[in-house]
Amino acid sequence: MPNAVLQTNSLLLGDNLELLRGLPDACVDLIYLDPPFFSNRHYSVVWGDAGEVRSFSDKWAGGIEEYISWLKLRVQEMYRVLKPTGSLFLHCDHHANAYIRVQILDPIFGIQNFRNEIIWCYKSPSNTKKYFPSKHDTIFRYSKTALFTFNKAAVLIDYDALTLERRRYAETRSKGIPFKGKAFEVYLKGHLPNDWWDDIPAGGQMSKYERMGYPTQKPEKLLARIIAVASNAGELVLDPFVGGGTTVVVAQRLERQWIGIDSSPKALQVTAQRLQALENVELGLGLELKPPTL
Repeated sequence: MPNAVLQTNSLLLGDNLELLRGLPDACVDLIYLDPPFFSNRHYSVVWGDAGEVRSFSDKWAGGIEEYISWLKLRVQEMYRVLKPTGSLFLHCDHHANAYIRVQILDPIFGIQNFRNEIIWCYKSPSNTKKYFPSKHDTIFRYSKTALFTFNKAAVLIDYDALTLERRRYAETRSKGIPFKGKAFEVYLKGHLPNDWWDDIPAGGQMSKYERMGYPTQKPEKLLARIIAVASNAGELVLDPFVGGGTTVVVAQRLERQWIGIDSSPKALQVTAQRLQALENVELGLGLELKPPTL
């Protein structure tokens, strides 16, 4: 779309399909989307404003086929606006993750561009009596081509104390036998997270300073890891289901450009308030956040 206009650091109100169609080709470096999960036929309205009621009312009356058709149209546009060096992270759960991968992501991005199936594990109360409690989400990571950003050093985490102690002991053993392996100092630098993340709390376990009362709100540390590893300062991050605004807030703190889209006026209002409060918040991927003033 050569005539499309790109305005960054913008919150856009409306149907994301139409708004995505208004963006130029190959203009976005990173897309994170947390679309409505296919968890039941009638979704609970979060904010209760007219725009949201129109958006969520009886959306999936046609079942999984309707849901996949609805989402696929939008992911096709996301693929178009993504740069050749860009990546997409799609957040979903067990209700539709298999359908999303097989019917949407693999056909659009190509199986060869699948990079990770990240399992985000968390803890929360459960009353289930006949099933193991479902306490994880799936985040599919795809790149558009074989050339993509992956900033390993930006997301290293500490080894656990037991691992460090074993490495220290092995390196300092007597009898003059050299330690065959990495130097102990290398372990002090940390390691990449595995493809299961259990170190980022969700829901009521998140910092009280960032909770907005949005039931499906994702923690800032989750988005910080994704944005830090898959984009660079100054690049453009897009969230087409921005909700409570976590993606664009973290993008702003990490000195990225951003675009957030939502059909709910209330969601964009809350997001704007969070952005305005950033001057009162210090950023650190592993730091406790100060309370924003909203």
